[in-house]
Amino acid sequence: MPAQIIISGVAMGCIYALVAIGFVMIYKSTEIVNFAHGDLMMLGAFVGYSLIEVAALNYWVGLAITAVVMFGVGWVMDAAILRRVIGMPQFAVIMLTVGIGFVLRTLVSITPGWGVETKTIASPFSGEVVGIGGVNIGAENLSIIVCTLLMCALLTLFFSRTRLGTVTKAASQNQIAAYTLGVPVASIYSLVVGIGTALAGIAGVLVAPILFIEPNMGFSVMVAYATAILGGLGSLPGAVLGGIVIGVVEQLAGYYGNESIKHVAPYVLLLAVLALRPEGLAGVRVAKKV
Repeated sequence: MPAQIIISGVAMGCIYALVAIGFVMIYKSTEIVNFAHGDLMMLGAFVGYSLIEVAALNYWVGLAITAVVMFGVGWVMDAAILRRVIGMPQFAVIMLTVGIGFVLRTLVSITPGWGVETKTIASPFSGEVVGIGGVNIGAENLSIIVCTLLMCALLTLFFSRTRLGTVTKAASQNQIAAYTLGVPVASIYSLVVGIGTALAGIAGVLVAPILFIEPNMGFSVMVAYATAILGGLGSLPGAVLGGIVIGVVEQLAGYYGNESIKHVAPYVLLLAVLALRPEGLAGVRVAKKV
């Protein structure tokens, strides 16, 4: 049973990781702390529901279209709103993204066919079990893990093997130098926000068979923000590592304790790690001369 609990924790941690990767990408490039990211995941889940359950598209086709739609949502959100507040005080930016989350939840609640009633997306792996090394693993959990690894591999290839990915990294490291060299920094920002939002949308569809889809489901992955900090804010590998660690700790705490301990354990772990390693598990300590 503990082995199955750990696999379940890894799968849930992968959902946290996908959300955290998008969050970290946006922060690393624009220095915007986007507290609407969980609500973007929720919006992606509803888009996936409309495509897969209502329009009866194939699950994987619906997932791919959801990613494209959410990429467009992220691009428009950056071009219309986020780009305007770059450089403003962080508190103002945080309040703006919190407000965006409220708007998204309200729009979803009043949209015909969506509303406040809980919904779900049927996974093609529902009820299936895969035996590995004498351990029975739910195929749904395995599909989440595989999809997360695939997304991480694609992002790694994009940033390390493509010219656009290299330009994106350059813009995130030194915006002024990149702009001086002719890099369209504003468009790069929109690209990064679009990719991060697409990842959140994919996470929403993947988690839908496990969690019910409803306007407040974004709150269920608030721990993804702790995931980003635990791994090292600004580190994409750290976001994955932090997600898996928190997912496993959360599931083990629920198995050996109760629901209250399950929800508190990730934050206790976060406090303990930051007390010993303030830069996070995979973060880099940066010295600043004052």
